[in-house]
Amino acid sequence: MNYQFTQNKNACNIVGSRIVNIRHSDSHSVPVGGGNAPISCLPTASKPENCLLCGNSLRPVHTSICVSSQQKAGFKPEKVAVVTKTTRYEFELQRYRYAGLSEEDFKQLLAMKGSSYSGLLERHNIHTNNVEHIVKSLRGEGIEVQVVKRGEYDEEVVRWADAIISAGGDGTMLLVASKVLSKDKPVVGVNTDPERSEGHLCLPVRYTHVFPEALEKLCRGEFRWLWRQRIRLHLEGTGINPTPVDLHEQQLSLEQHSQAHRTLHDSVSKPRLLPIRSLNEIFIGESLSSRMKLNSFKPHVNLLLHRASYYEISVDDGPWEKQKSSGLSICTGTGSKAWSYNINKLVEQSVEEVLKIGKSQTGLDIPLNRDFIEKVTDEYNESLVFSPDERRLFYSIREPIVNRVFSSSRQRGFASKVSVRSRCWDACMVVDGGTSFEFNDGAIATLSMSEEDELRTVDLEN
Repeated sequence: MNYQFTQNKNACNIVGSRIVNIRHSDSHSVPVGGGNAPISCLPTASKPENCLLCGNSLRPVHTSICVSSQQKAGFKPEKVAVVTKTTRYEFELQRYRYAGLSEEDFKQLLAMKGSSYSGLLERHNIHTNNVEHIVKSLRGEGIEVQVVKRGEYDEEVVRWADAIISAGGDGTMLLVASKVLSKDKPVVGVNTDPERSEGHLCLPVRYTHVFPEALEKLCRGEFRWLWRQRIRLHLEGTGINPTPVDLHEQQLSLEQHSQAHRTLHDSVSKPRLLPIRSLNEIFIGESLSSRMKLNSFKPHVNLLLHRASYYEISVDDGPWEKQKSSGLSICTGTGSKAWSYNINKLVEQSVEEVLKIGKSQTGLDIPLNRDFIEKVTDEYNESLVFSPDERRLFYSIREPIVNRVFSSSRQRGFASKVSVRSRCWDACMVVDGGTSFEFNDGAIATLSMSEEDELRTVDLEN
């Protein structure tokens, strides 16, 4: 359905899931979603007849083009959920209170670990003050706000909100995004401790302290929608346990991790779509950094030995290939700057050594000066990064074992779909470093992308 102002002659047209033509005042014009159409008035989630940006009444405009009545985007939203991170101070305090320790014991134990009680409290207060600043700014605009801790964040909160603000760092943003399954629900990240957190997925850090400016730009439409592609997961086979484990909240030991992952085992004949989406990457491998705990001959001594991950992989419906490695990473364009980049990047020392070998083997006059080596290194590393809105996966095999039984025809590459059959003993499939699913012998995971899984985020210039 198209929408038009009844209050004045300015109009905005919405077609399908993209804004194709909007006519409004000059102060509301901005390119949207990589296109040339400006953005202004959009229907709210709770009252589709009102504009999200300014609250004016909208009425349908009949056209011959097939349009969607489900379009919900932009600001100004009526209801916003602010999801806050758990600070290190809160985490440590909760641990020691659970152990029944006094505050003095708490301070002494932190000092023994090389942590400062006053330093943790200071960072906690900075985060808390910035959250209060965000909430006060939203309520000052007449927006209903619900503040929830990350441990309380669930599907009910997502359904309630017109938009969600992640108040923390990139980890909090990844958690928030994982539960938002609708492409029509905007998610905005605000870095609440810019001095200690990078916040690649958040608004520019200056808006942390002047959040009303960010709200003003959002309300005027002075921003771009950035549609970040995400990975969807289908599980099938035997030994399936679809119950996730929150690794951030539980900070599980190996024993706790194993117990949490052995409460339910189903056999699934048809692929089951998991209710989670990955914004950064999915890692598949043996649990807890590919380690296995064994009892030694001495009862009080435990040994931690490396255990390779054993699985079969198929890329874009190609043939299955048996592999052993220290794990498999599949990332999005958003995640291509994160762990995947560090798995695959080259350092100048390695490039220099390869160029020296190439020069000696070919007799070619390959320059070995610092500028050339730096240029080659940078060009290769830049090729590992791709745009967040590109609908393709990038897979990386970590430290593959190659012999007459196991092969690795390609250690990395782009794909539209990756399927993995587990032959592991105690493996996990970890989504964005925070949510873990059991992935043992007989389980099959299929990773792909779909337009309906795009995450609607804001690109706001500094």
